[in-house]
Amino acid sequence: MKDKMTERWSTYEPFHVVLGDKKVADIVITNHAKSRWADRVESEKTGYEDIASFMWQCLKQGRVESYYRNEQDVYLIDDDLVFVAEFGTLEKETDIAGNPLHKMIVVTFLGRMSETIELRDLKSYYSWLRHSRRMTLIKNSRKRK
Repeated sequence: MKDKMTERWSTYEPFHVVLGDKKVADIVITNHAKSRWADRVESEKTGYEDIASFMWQCLKQGRVESYYRNEQDVYLIDDDLVFVAEFGTLEKETDIAGNPLHKMIVVTFLGRMSETIELRDLKSYYSWLRHSRRMTLIKNSRKRK
């Protein structure tokens, strides 16, 4: 999802955005992220192009930040929308200085903190999810015996 056109003819616009220690030059939306987007974020603009252009605009405007300082996989947009992303290196693409460029692979959208209060503390949210799933599995195994 690189910029499609520049404002004026023959002007150079950077085609990567710095996010932490990564230089993001491309955005990939997974099928899971697309379905979660439709369920948890927005129901009208749900195409890959719509989601990627929204993400690209947020990156360019500096609205994306890391959820945790030490971890590099959970991110926030506007201190509200929580998403999980992985990064891969783009082959045969470097910046002007020769440093590698990255593609941001959006794995899933967890939702908005303003709508789902549990997202404010992800570590306790994930431990609660694991515990509830484990208890469900235990209950189901009791029924089968």
